[in-house]
Amino acid sequence: MTKTVDETGDSFRHQGKNTAIVVCWFLGLGSLVAWNSMLTIGDYYYALFPDYHPSRVLTLVYQPFALGTMILLAYNEAKIDTRKRNLCGYTLFFASTLLLIVVDLVTYGKGGLGPYIGICGLVAAFGVADAHVQGGMVGDLAFMLPEFMQSFFAGLAASGVLTSGLRLVTRAAFDKTDHGLRKGTLLFLAISALFEFICILLYAFIFPKLPIVKHFRSKAASQGSKTVKADLAAAGVQTQEGQVDEVRMTNKQLLLENIDYAIGLYLIYILTLSIFPGFLYENTGKHQLGSWYPLVLMAMYNLLDFISRYTPLVKCLNIESRKGLMVAILARFLFIPAFYFTAKYGDQGWMILLTSLLGLTNGHLTVCVLTAAPKGYKGPEQNALGNILVVFLLAGIFSGVSADWLWLIGNSSF
Repeated sequence: MTKTVDETGDSFRHQGKNTAIVVCWFLGLGSLVAWNSMLTIGDYYYALFPDYHPSRVLTLVYQPFALGTMILLAYNEAKIDTRKRNLCGYTLFFASTLLLIVVDLVTYGKGGLGPYIGICGLVAAFGVADAHVQGGMVGDLAFMLPEFMQSFFAGLAASGVLTSGLRLVTRAAFDKTDHGLRKGTLLFLAISALFEFICILLYAFIFPKLPIVKHFRSKAASQGSKTVKADLAAAGVQTQEGQVDEVRMTNKQLLLENIDYAIGLYLIYILTLSIFPGFLYENTGKHQLGSWYPLVLMAMYNLLDFISRYTPLVKCLNIESRKGLMVAILARFLFIPAFYFTAKYGDQGWMILLTSLLGLTNGHLTVCVLTAAPKGYKGPEQNALGNILVVFLLAGIFSGVSADWLWLIGNSSF
């Protein structure tokens, strides 16, 4: 049986490593498939609520709840049961997705302020669920193998590819039928809810019982981590009451040591979300693809974002230099004038290419940062750092969706 060595030199049999990588991928998929569903059915919500800027408003509703909840959870991460946190998040995703279907059925697919407010409430629930799951999973995987983190974030991007692909299929399948747009949307949401339910089962019954996962969680518990005890108990591993490591760094110390990584994540996502999805839906003009045009742009962004989550596995492409990462992150801000002039003067081919590059750089740099930052720390510190980095990631998203409204300045239709 093969063995591997983790960064502290501990040797262990990695039974279940490949299974864990696959499960992490699915858990990443489930942590964003609900929200990506909301983004991808934007064409339906624009048909129902044409005057309410759905892609921009719903994103702006989502983010304060995600960021606010994440800040609270990150501040108290050392005391929070990771198992309950993650299961609560996935369950909330599942229930909220089902309720989106219920709202549409109860209102018979009609627009209006009432249904729109109801949808906004469910989007807020998505934000709370995202903070539970994304911060909990990143903190949990931070003290395991980097491949697990990479696979989780590949799953995050895969949710975008999957939802875009399914949306194109469901729209095409019902395109010529009565109320086809609505039928395709309801089928699409039902499939998304199914994926969320599968993630609940995977995290509750499969992931904690994998030998390699038990190894890392047992190691973290021996270093003073209290967040893994419920997961170890679910796997049948008994732990003794350990003392908190006296030399564990505080959250403030961890942040100061990794401030460049934190700011880097913030800058990655403020740039991306200032363009995606609002600009792509409302500021790219009319082209030959018609109403399919924003769906194609969304699909290309998601596809390249997904592919780029694997490019750091190629050693020569993985950016490990902290200075190199920051230079690459800052260089992405050239996308702002590029998108502006392409929307104004370019054709749809150039916009598709530019959107693809946006997704490619977003995924690649995200994985480079989140796999490099936790190295060299103890389990409890890695868990804390993972939560801190997710706070900055979500802060970047929130700032980005706020900045996205600046594209409407001077737009007479606003």
